[in-house]
Amino acid sequence: MLHRHLNHQRYTLAAIDDVISRGRWQDWADLRRAVLADRTLLDQVERVCRPYASDLYAQRHHFWMHYAKEHRTAA
Repeated sequence: MLHRHLNHQRYTLAAIDDVISRGRWQDWADLRRAVLADRTLLDQVERVCRPYASDLYAQRHHFWMHYAKEHRTAA
């Protein structure tokens, strides 16, 4: 996914937020593969999702927060 306002393809906090907020299925699959390859990305995913925890309508961020927590305990 080409991220708005970003000229690279690294998973920075802004890129992760963009993938979660606006990404499609393939973008999410790519993020999942990156997280499985580099567990330190779990911290970044959780950091991006934490501000949305009180927003009941931020279902994408809730999904990824849950994903990060579950995979952190599984690792």
